Amino acid sequence: MLNYFLMNYLVIIMFVFGCVVFVSNRKHLLSTLLSLEFMVLSLFIYLFMYLNMMNYETYFSMFFLTFCVCEGVLGLSILVAMIRTHGNDYFQSFSILQC
Repeated sequence: MLNYFLMNYLVIIMFVFGCVVFVSNRKHLLSTLLSLEFMVLSLFIYLFMYLNMMNYETYFSMFFLTFCVCEGVLGLSILVAMIRTHGNDYFQSFSILQC
């Protein structure tokens, strides 16, 4: 039981570090997407531990992974489109007003 609480705190710390990296001022879109994926991974670990502790079906984790993959693909497609139109992934060179 003590091992579960230690893993629980570790996952919460992982999520908080992912939020700190996401909120901090980053120049590249790729680092922002990586921090989002890190947060999603920590949420998946927390969900999997919770479902195993409560003896629930872990079938819901498959749905969660499906949505996480869709989120990752959308982020990568935005990254590729931004690199094709602007030449890099810097936030400073990207402006909403440009056509």
